[in-house]
Amino acid sequence: MTTLILGGTGKTGRRVARRLDGARIASRGTGFDLGDPATWALSGVTAVYLVEPDLRAGPRLPRFIADAVAAGARRLVLLSAPRAGEAGHPLHDAEQAVRGSGVGWTILHPNWFAQNFSEGPWAPGIRDGVLTLPAGDGGAPFVDAEDIADVAVAALTGDRHHGEVYELTGPRAVGFGEAVRVIARAAGRKIEYVDVEPEAFVARQVETGVPPAVARLLTGLLADLRDGRGADLGDGVERALGRPPRSFEDFAAATSWT
Repeated sequence: MTTLILGGTGKTGRRVARRLDGARIASRGTGFDLGDPATWALSGVTAVYLVEPDLRAGPRLPRFIADAVAAGARRLVLLSAPRAGEAGHPLHDAEQAVRGSGVGWTILHPNWFAQNFSEGPWAPGIRDGVLTLPAGDGGAPFVDAEDIADVAVAALTGDRHHGEVYELTGPRAVGFGEAVRVIARAAGRKIEYVDVEPEAFVARQVETGVPPAVARLLTGLLADLRDGRGADLGDGVERALGRPPRSFEDFAAATSWT
């Protein structure tokens, strides 16, 4: 029995792998390219943690899901996104493929990752002391990737999560200004949050090499926070694990900011 981890070196994938290894559950997460079917070694795989790393997702994940089930996978856990059930969302087809797979499935809808500040797209700004985003005074109930991994492993290894869609958030919405202040206190240095207009942010992203379509998509998601959307709380961590989610303060205190 082997669990295949897509994105095994990513923010959630490597945390899932670490937990499975600690529980002495066989897992595989290297030597795999979702874009190259020749690397899809599925023999002996009984469970799959599904991650689509490309925001411009196409048909490859639904195709992979079909192949994995045909090869014997009997449990699927999909890292998706809020509102991915809506037609037109990049992960809509993947969700439909999971739901219609005929095997046990669980879907995770995480809010913005707290780790975006420490090891994701906002980390350079935090390191440089100025985080510039088009989010205004908005914020989100940032969810700790450790919580996401805990829920994913519970779903990969337990039977009671079949058919569940877990909305994963932190315990409260945190504005970007407050988030940066919390990080600054934990890091013991000055860090500033600066708001920027969305179009200026798109231009800046494109200048750094981000494809225009991706830059506009990311900016639109952040602009939603600017307008007060995306702050709804979810109960997925509590329902899946029987405990409250980690707070942003806990995340900041546990993270090395050097």
